[in-house]
Amino acid sequence: MIPLEQILQRQAVWRGGAAAAGLPSARAVRAVRTGFAALDAALPGGGWPAGLVEVLHRAQGMGELQIVLPALAALTSAGRRIAWLAPPHLPYAPALRAAGVRLDCLTVVRAPGRRDALWAAEQALRAGTFHALLLWLPRASYPELRRLAMAAQAGPGFALAFRPPEAAGEASPAVLRLALESEEKQLAIRILKRRGQPLAASFPLPIERPVFERPAHALGRAPLSATPAPGARARACAA
Repeated sequence: MIPLEQILQRQAVWRGGAAAAGLPSARAVRAVRTGFAALDAALPGGGWPAGLVEVLHRAQGMGELQIVLPALAALTSAGRRIAWLAPPHLPYAPALRAAGVRLDCLTVVRAPGRRDALWAAEQALRAGTFHALLLWLPRASYPELRRLAMAAQAGPGFALAFRPPEAAGEASPAVLRLALESEEKQLAIRILKRRGQPLAASFPLPIERPVFERPAHALGRAPLSATPAPGARARACAA
């Protein structure tokens, strides 16, 4: 028979009383530090966990990318590749460079439709090439999310899906779900789902934005063209 402790160490088993990064069952969770001490302290493993993560937010540019940029900067500084799949706008290179993200380690994937984006995301995750995959999913069914979650769990990093707040009422296989609310110069983060005990109260997270001649966001204003070459499911291009 398999010892109970060995079973509890598996990431597929959630232990209700072990949510903090320092508890024994959390040490087995693969994670990438977020760069925010308060957020790391609230997440099992002390960072973005391997698998599918959902970030629910109401408006673009409210700070949803700022919470993941420090992790992307750390990954690319180590030569790890990251991918952005079907972003609503072209990535704004000066803002990414100011945040410490190496642009030569960033791949942007264009997809003509939702099903193409889901297919491309699953292929990218199963390839094991990327240590972080960001994707924008306004709509997704539970079976589609489940396929992404399984592919992300088998990969070397995490997949972070940006979704609308209405998705909070839907079932999800994500290992972590966060809801964001904007409060002047900081964000309020509410953890909807995590391994271990739930966290009822939201908490503030100060974010810093780089100063440019005009207000800048990691996603620029120009829309990303979703028209691929004939016969192509998706096209990847270096940012």
